[in-house]
Amino acid sequence: MITYRQGATPLHAARATVVIVWGAALAGATLAAGHPLALGAVAVIVGVAAARAGVLRPVLRASLFALPAVLFIALANPLLVRDGLTVIYRLGELPPLGQVDITLEATVAGLVLAVRSMLIVAVFALLAAVIDPDEVVRSLRRVSFRGALTAVLAMRIAPVLARDGRRMALARRSRAAAPPTPTTRERVAVVRAVTTGALDRAVDLAATLELRGFATAGRVTRVRRPWSRHDVGVAASAAGMLSLLAVAVAAGAPRVDLYPLLTLHGGALGAVIAVAFVLVALAPLAARRGVQR
Repeated sequence: MITYRQGATPLHAARATVVIVWGAALAGATLAAGHPLALGAVAVIVGVAAARAGVLRPVLRASLFALPAVLFIALANPLLVRDGLTVIYRLGELPPLGQVDITLEATVAGLVLAVRSMLIVAVFALLAAVIDPDEVVRSLRRVSFRGALTAVLAMRIAPVLARDGRRMALARRSRAAAPPTPTTRERVAVVRAVTTGALDRAVDLAATLELRGFATAGRVTRVRRPWSRHDVGVAASAAGMLSLLAVAVAAGAPRVDLYPLLTLHGGALGAVIAVAFVLVALAPLAARRGVQR
């Protein structure tokens, strides 16, 4: 599970909405391009940013957690996709798939989809580790105060419910007659007890919030906070990445055509755009001074 980790880095110091846009630019580049240069650039950015923010280990852990699904995508695409003209292996008749011919184009397309999926997981794991969820909720309260309040309560109650479940499971294992592996009936009993406790807590919270006047709360007054140099730097980086992405899409470089024949487009222009994308994305993270807003 990826959780927010407080730190003293530019990504931690910048406001949540700006970092979300910065991460969205990375995700957009991952989805828009399938060229090895583009995917490699995003991988370098995510790795360096995670290391700079001190969250490289949880990001790698999240990526490894997604590895089975990624491998399934890479292996399933050559078996299920019939497009592509370059046959590299004939498997023959495989019921119920029929005649299966492994093509180079379908294999590369599966690898591209797998790498994209892995990078998307890594990007969102990075955002989850460096963005304070409380700040995200505070930014949403101007849109819907009750929605923000509900999100806060859900985030606070979820760990409590998980802790209750662990304690109940520990109590079950402490019984002398309890088998080493819980049965389905015992698992259902633990889930039922946790659910009942959640409903009881919900009723108590609703009564407490009503007594404190939350039911009649009006629109929240917006508190303007000046932009820090980290806000400006990360925002400028996000704008630069989006601009480079638009240029890359308009110029068609770097680009890969998967079907019917595998063709790579880009050359020197694609390499220049990829290097510029990396430099623009990592520029605000080079700050070594304090991170006070």
